[in-house]
Amino acid sequence: MRLALLGCGTVGQEVVRLLHEQSADLTARIGAPLEIAGIAVRRLGRDRGDLPVGDELFTTDALGLIKRDDVDVVVEVVGGIEPARGWLVEALRAGKSVVTANKALLAEDGVALHEAAAEGGGDLYYEASVAGAIPLLRPLRESLHGDRINRVTGIVNGTTNFILSAMDATGAGFAEALEEATALGYAEADPTADVEGFDAAAKAAILASLAFHTRVGAADVHREGITEVTAADMASAQAMGCTIKLLCIAARGVDSTGRETVSVRVHPAMIPRSHPLASVGDAFNAVFVEADAAGQLMFYGRGAGGAPTASAVLGDVVAVSRNRLAGVRAASESSYAGLSVRPMGEALTRYHVSLDVADRPGVLASVAGVFARHDVSIATVRQGSAGGSPGRDGAELVIVTHVAPDAALAATVTELRGLEIVRSVTSVLRVEGDA
Repeated sequence: MRLALLGCGTVGQEVVRLLHEQSADLTARIGAPLEIAGIAVRRLGRDRGDLPVGDELFTTDALGLIKRDDVDVVVEVVGGIEPARGWLVEALRAGKSVVTANKALLAEDGVALHEAAAEGGGDLYYEASVAGAIPLLRPLRESLHGDRINRVTGIVNGTTNFILSAMDATGAGFAEALEEATALGYAEADPTADVEGFDAAAKAAILASLAFHTRVGAADVHREGITEVTAADMASAQAMGCTIKLLCIAARGVDSTGRETVSVRVHPAMIPRSHPLASVGDAFNAVFVEADAAGQLMFYGRGAGGAPTASAVLGDVVAVSRNRLAGVRAASESSYAGLSVRPMGEALTRYHVSLDVADRPGVLASVAGVFARHDVSIATVRQGSAGGSPGRDGAELVIVTHVAPDAALAATVTELRGLEIVRSVTSVLRVEGDA
């Protein structure tokens, strides 16, 4: 089996090393030697350490490498939409098998890749695109194929999980925790994709597509990041016996006409410390799956990094190589359900709302009236001193609702902001689980 490697950064270099170190075992598992036909890079001559390959394997002509007749498998670890999309479509249409870690491309235009794979007859595997080394996508695509998955809830971004875990443990604010994550190498110089939820949203789209046999793209995912989460929010969560995590949530539901739908969202949320995801700390990932027959399952491990991601890549390489030798291909995309993705406003959730209000009679009744007008039921109310501003006394109201449509909850918060007795809405967070 001859493979073309597109990209030789952190993950690509680990792929090369593992191919070399485990050569004998991989040959035994596949039934044929696995060799690198070439490595496409942006720049030749760059220092790549002591990789066990010769300079003659490197090229800047990725498309030329892909088109070579002696290439069986194409491994893409470059990332981004273009030119990766063009390369992979070309490879798949030519009948080559593709292994990719490119979650952004799969979420943006996975349809084009699956259609090209069907046209060419090759395999498209992408275990490394979500949650690094954690075996997750293949269980969803194969092991749970005979079951009905109802909900997938996950922590799928290590950077944000490290930041929120640090805030929970030390009482630090977002900026301080981000600075620590950057110093330790958990956050990129530009952390936008992570802290604003773009990375997690791409992964949520992939998970929902597999879990619900429905094409879900990045544009279908409601996305919010963690930049507005404060130390005060974390303290409030701790007072409730909760912590805050950036969650991706994909769930079945029904719309107002009774049709089955799915909702897919990424946002910070309070979860009770009794929930299995609450104890997932540092830069680890975990995904909690709820199915009819299998019940509750959790997949946990390192969700990023060169070696963990390369492990998932090589697992896919072994699978597609064995398929090629046997003259078979894996099951194609399963999108038969074709469920519609309902808007965020129809998703059912709960809100935790903190208000800085005037401390005078009738305030609580006025606030409760706003919730009632939007058919939102209040679960708990906690009142304390807000310190007040000069010449005026103030109070803090912390309200947790029962489950309601997100649109009704958002409309409630909007009306609260306009009340004369509400000085400010200091915090709004969703609550998941039985907190």
